Amino acid sequence: MTLLVAGVIVHDRDANQVVLLQRSEHAKFAHGMWDLPVGKNEPGEPITETAVRELYEETGLTVKSESLKVAHIIHGSWGVEAPNGFLTVVFAAEEWTGEPENREPRKHSQVRWVNTDAIPENFVETTSSALRRYLAGGPDVSVNGWRRKAQRPVRAEVARC
Repeated sequence: MTLLVAGVIVHDRDANQVVLLQRSEHAKFAHGMWDLPVGKNEPGEPITETAVRELYEETGLTVKSESLKVAHIIHGSWGVEAPNGFLTVVFAAEEWTGEPENREPRKHSQVRWVNTDAIPENFVETTSSALRRYLAGGPDVSVNGWRRKAQRPVRAEVARC
């Protein structure tokens, strides 16, 4: 079964900043790396509610599900908790309440605003790509790790929705 995941880019356009978190040494994967607030979908939960819940659980920030906009979709062939692949819907939120705080210190060493011109290099590859593509205005979908069938012509790794 494909794992469904939601991520959120909290974007303060006026300050040119986004909220990022740094994974701790106790995280299940990507120890010490930067990432977006992201988490797994619960059975029967709409993906927008997953985004709202995970953002709050990790950062303390509150967003309304109806204010989320799809920023990027990642389809990966495997993952630490997704041997059969994962689909991550990354949303953008430009309206929120609260200040970012590290609400899961066992999983994250820090949560903070980062200038969009200074995104850390030590960043989870798939979400880094999604964030950079969102900030650049697209493309909207990325495909990672899938093997191509030999009889098909090679196409670009990224598709525009």
